[in-house]
Amino acid sequence: MRTVKIKSIFSAIMCMICIFGLSAQSLTVTGTVTDENNQPLIGTNVSIEKTQKGTITDMQGKYSIEVNQGETLSFSYIGYKTKKVKANRPVINIKMIPDNNVLKEECVMAADMEMSTRSFCKQMAVGYLNMPAPAYRPYENREEYNHNAENRFKSPVKDPLSTFSIDVDAASYSNIRRFINQGEMPPKDAVRIEEMINYFNYNYPEPTGNDPIRITTEVGICPWNKAHRLVQIGLKAREIESKNLPASNFVFLIDVSGSMFGPTRLELVKSSLRLLINNLREKDKVAIVTYCGNAKVALPSTPGNEKQKIKDVLEELTAGGSTAGGAGIEEAYRIAQKNFIPQGNNRIILCTDGDFNVGASSETELENLIESKRKNGIYLTVLGYGMENYKDNKMQILAQKGNGNHAYIDNIQEANKVLVNEFGSTMYAVAKDVKLQVEFNPAKVQSYRLVGYETRMLDNEDFNDDTKDAGEMGAGHTVTAFYEIIPCGTSGNIPGSIDPLKYQTETNTGMLINNSSELLTVKLRYKTPDGENSKKIEKSLTDMDKNNISPDFSFASAVAMFAQLLKDSDFKGEASYNQVIETARKGLSNDPEGYRAEFIRLVQSTKGLDK
Repeated sequence: MRTVKIKSIFSAIMCMICIFGLSAQSLTVTGTVTDENNQPLIGTNVSIEKTQKGTITDMQGKYSIEVNQGETLSFSYIGYKTKKVKANRPVINIKMIPDNNVLKEECVMAADMEMSTRSFCKQMAVGYLNMPAPAYRPYENREEYNHNAENRFKSPVKDPLSTFSIDVDAASYSNIRRFINQGEMPPKDAVRIEEMINYFNYNYPEPTGNDPIRITTEVGICPWNKAHRLVQIGLKAREIESKNLPASNFVFLIDVSGSMFGPTRLELVKSSLRLLINNLREKDKVAIVTYCGNAKVALPSTPGNEKQKIKDVLEELTAGGSTAGGAGIEEAYRIAQKNFIPQGNNRIILCTDGDFNVGASSETELENLIESKRKNGIYLTVLGYGMENYKDNKMQILAQKGNGNHAYIDNIQEANKVLVNEFGSTMYAVAKDVKLQVEFNPAKVQSYRLVGYETRMLDNEDFNDDTKDAGEMGAGHTVTAFYEIIPCGTSGNIPGSIDPLKYQTETNTGMLINNSSELLTVKLRYKTPDGENSKKIEKSLTDMDKNNISPDFSFASAVAMFAQLLKDSDFKGEASYNQVIETARKGLSNDPEGYRAEFIRLVQSTKGLDK
């Protein structure tokens, strides 16, 4: 009897060991995550519940993760309901369901008509019915944007030249997308037309000669004013394969102040930089500098193949305290200079909401600080994060004055676009101090205006002045600019014209005008990344008075039209959301990542909001 009992106990123990052994078996789970339309969801967070382990989906929406059999996998993506699945098979494909309530709080509108534009977030009451009604807390938006007056029409007789710095920033588009996706119209000053246009890539021809940039021109009917012509100037920088890019000396400068607390701030910074870390090579190196009340070196310069070491330091970062941004910038430049790579890619990547409040914090102080640092061959990329406290004005100053670029990261997909898909163009400059100067032929042009680029205007004399700072172009970058043209012979009220002078006799302009059939000439100056003397290239354009425009022209002009509607521009003419959508659809032939299709959906959403 005792022997039987012992055998029974032994059998039970062995069964338990088998059960627990099976449940703890390691399993590699792979699969694809798609949206409601069966399109891959790039950057979906895939994590193992109750652990710190996780991964994200790639460009095809695919993932692979090591789990213990029986653990729970959680799939989350902004705008979709989180899905949880037991890991009990090697292939698990997930179809996500949209969550219309995500990132939205229940709001009530004030009854007073004078307060109709202010919304109040209603606190949800939980408890006894006879408790006092919950208080209403006004939504406090402390975001800051600079106001810039629109470019006006000019006469080529009095102003034959138009000069400006190129702009490769794209922060404005992803920022206004964030507002619209939250069900709000964006502030007018948040809309920078050139940044919205340049968010998208265009299929301009590659440079073929010694110059790293090629100019392309096109002209057609202006879609928002059919009596006018629209000139498109496109620039394309030389492509360089990622494996052939020079060694990089990166300094991650991360704002860990209290304003960066939260999933769309510091946690999104961590997720973003993990994407970049995954693509580092052994010859690259990374240091991490953080700042809150003061600046601190969290990680000395470390080889790019020590990825886990870099990620571990990143994961330990927490938010809290004031914002000594000036001290952080000083320390980051010191570290970058200490580890400088000659003929390499030396760059600081600043991740912040721009809320500097200790030390150098005003726009003037930041401008002076960054200008003193930019001359040592170190570039600056500014990545903006967060909402309600976002200081766009300070981001612009840092990017424009620091030989850099500026992107707004509203979700992990945008981080993937900026830091992975467009790594070369974001992180490696092939030309710096790139300026454009356009000369108009008054025999063909009655009046003209540059669409956007208000913050990038230069004096005409600055074009030949190599001491004047201008924008950089990264490998493979495209830049687009539009001029709206009123042709000679157009009747009616001509913007940019003035009455004849009473006390002066105007010069007979007919004597000054040659017989050229050209509409305009585009001149471009650039320097090599390590050069100090600029080189000039130019291209002329003749208008054949036709409308044989490319799909890229159609799409870019639709984006310009949408931006003018958002700004309620004085020059929006006959533009409408329906016309934007119709024009944009003509440019969908070159949309491998789906960004253009997303733009059309954004316009459709805005059309409903603007009512």
